[in-house]
Amino acid sequence: MPASDHVVRSAGVASIAILSSRITGLVREIVMARMFGAGMAYDAFLLGFRIPNLTRDLFAEGALTSAFVPVFTQYLTARGPQAAARLSNLVATALILIVGGGCFLGAVFAPALVNLLAPGFHQIPGKFELAVTMTRIMFPFLLLVALAAQAMGILNACGQFGVPALSSTMFNIGSVLFGLLLGSVAGPRIGISSIEGMAYGVVLGGALQLLWQLPSLYRQGFPFRPEIDWSDPGLRKIIAMMGPAILGNAAVQINVMVNTNFAASLFDAVRGADGPVSWLGYAFRFMQLPLGIFGVAMASATLPAISRSAEIGNFDEFRRTLSRSLATVFLLTVPSSVGLIVLGESIIGAIYQGGRFELYDTQQTAEALSLYAIGLTGYAGLKVVVPAFYALGDSRTPMLVSLLSVLINFATAATLIYAFHFGHSGLAFSTSIVAIFNFLTLFTVLRWRLGGVYGRDLVASFSKVTLAAGMMGIIVAASHQLMLGWFGERRVAFLVDLALSIPLGLCVFYAVSRLLGIPELEPAMRALSGPVLRRLRGRRDKIR
Repeated sequence: MPASDHVVRSAGVASIAILSSRITGLVREIVMARMFGAGMAYDAFLLGFRIPNLTRDLFAEGALTSAFVPVFTQYLTARGPQAAARLSNLVATALILIVGGGCFLGAVFAPALVNLLAPGFHQIPGKFELAVTMTRIMFPFLLLVALAAQAMGILNACGQFGVPALSSTMFNIGSVLFGLLLGSVAGPRIGISSIEGMAYGVVLGGALQLLWQLPSLYRQGFPFRPEIDWSDPGLRKIIAMMGPAILGNAAVQINVMVNTNFAASLFDAVRGADGPVSWLGYAFRFMQLPLGIFGVAMASATLPAISRSAEIGNFDEFRRTLSRSLATVFLLTVPSSVGLIVLGESIIGAIYQGGRFELYDTQQTAEALSLYAIGLTGYAGLKVVVPAFYALGDSRTPMLVSLLSVLINFATAATLIYAFHFGHSGLAFSTSIVAIFNFLTLFTVLRWRLGGVYGRDLVASFSKVTLAAGMMGIIVAASHQLMLGWFGERRVAFLVDLALSIPLGLCVFYAVSRLLGIPELEPAMRALSGPVLRRLRGRRDKIR
């Protein structure tokens, strides 16, 4: 099987697992929305979670994976399992020492961090102090997710994608169950509030995420044994790549943090200082659903394949695999972006509205989601393009582009807020602009470095996908307006709209894509449906 076909198939396995993760993540967000709405408690929780969660994206889907997997794959291919196991132990021990120390310092200096990221929290009595408490409780999540990310990288390099992708599902389930148990059930007896219980649930969920992967690591022959040797060339290479890699992968997350600072100072006409941070948080969290299913899954499957191609010097296969991965990302994310823009209000209303989350919150969150969705293809494309640089041993270029994009985001966000008075929606739009800029810049440089990446085929595929998604958007927009016109802006209307408009949109997009002859359509369908069909066949055989 060609490497590009194997990548699409592996991405399909990962996508099914990540779909489970994102769905359980939405359940967690629904619980939070119903319990705390969009206000002081959730704003403080979101900031406290975002500080260590920033490293989740940097490590789990960024710097650690991008730096570790190519070197680990090289050791596994050229030196054998024993050398790879030693490298794994060295990296894990280094993470415990370095990141563990960072957790301690982060807890100590939590007031300074919260003041830096959200000085506007001082405007509401008790909000700043609650955010500091949330930050201190959740900082150990940083170490747990770093170790889980390393485990994920090892398993991906060994060709296993389902178990590591499901680890986030374990986190979501664990964080909700432990959070409810500690906050709502046992909390009154032990002096823990509901929001503090959810914060402790995040830490325990992170532990479950790591423990879920350990049996698979043992079966692959990579049990953890503490070992440290700072002079080891493999460890030194990973550390050297991770420094710029953190900056190279951090653009979107750093910009989200900058925008949180802006949002914390906004004053909404209806909600006052409460609201903008939560609306952006709910919207961006929902963006993780298509981003994880398509972008992260494709990146997880692509990086080991192109790392092996780079190791043996087969750059034609490298280019073909990269091009095929990007074309598949376009196929999956462009219609998703259109769907989120058109159906954003119905999606948010159906999922979150209820309890303390009111219609006004639905409207404001949907507005942010529609503008975040503009950059979805850029977000997902970065997940594939950035690791390609690390597979080539270049972590400097993504770092430089990332630093530039942070400056662009700051200037764009400030202009949209203070000159054009866009409010929180301007911050979402600014994040999308930067993601698209990052992707286009890095793709152009990579194309020049490789002497081409089948660019004409990519442009043709992107054009056809965009046309099919546009046709889908027109039909779905008509259906959406019809449903809301009949039922009004009520939760039942949102549910009916999604039940009718989503299947209609999928059918239209598939039919137009088939008519246009998009080559990635059938392989992507087989990859996404393959794991499900195999599981159904397995159950049928067991019954027989």
